[in-house]
Amino acid sequence: MMTRRAIMAGLGLSFTASMVRAESAVTLFAAASLKTALDALVAPLRAEHGIALRCVYASSSALARQIDQGAPADLFWSADREWMDWCVTRNLVQKDTLVDLLGNTLVLIAPTQTRIDQLPLTREAITHARGTGRIATGETRSVPAGKYAKQALERLGLWSDVASHLAETDNVRAALLLTARSETPLGIVYASDAMAEPRVKIVATFPASSHQPIIYPLALTRDTRHPASLTTLRFMQSATARALFATQGFAILSSMPPA
Repeated sequence: MMTRRAIMAGLGLSFTASMVRAESAVTLFAAASLKTALDALVAPLRAEHGIALRCVYASSSALARQIDQGAPADLFWSADREWMDWCVTRNLVQKDTLVDLLGNTLVLIAPTQTRIDQLPLTREAITHARGTGRIATGETRSVPAGKYAKQALERLGLWSDVASHLAETDNVRAALLLTARSETPLGIVYASDAMAEPRVKIVATFPASSHQPIIYPLALTRDTRHPASLTTLRFMQSATARALFATQGFAILSSMPPA
């Protein structure tokens, strides 16, 4: 027969194990441009559903490759369809959970102290504003923001003039920081990034027709085993999340999931 001490010890172990499971965080690999919005959603997700969320931010390309190498992510949120499609073809995500949730706008920014308030997207205007400095943006071969920037510059006939004067970074938030610190006189980022950083201002908006649509697809990873993964994905489509994303400068592309 078990002693009272043994029973209590067993109950204690059971309670501790339950608490560990309850506190086990859902891990979301997310494009760096989502950081401000997702950080603000951690508390509401816990309050509404009791779910702890751990976000890992980097460029979509870096995150996709990490998942391919076995990194333990429960959800992947890309800043373009190309890297999500890359994951789909490798069976790294659950295709039936994929949703194109958000959109964004590509903008040209400058430090707030600059005298420029509006800048025409012309060779002469950008060359004058850049001076001897560089234009910060994401790496143009892999980082979504950089790829969109290259597309827009090519469409507007500006690529040949600025290609050798870019400061290409590992993710869009790094490009934002370079401009915020006045290390570059101009930067090309998303509107949501510019809204999140008080040290920069938008001086031009690239026409939507100058680049592929900016789409943020979200999906569960193939290997997620966390019981709260699906609830987390659905929360990101909820009225609470949609309202916050809208105030952060994102466009809402998908409808709310059924209750």
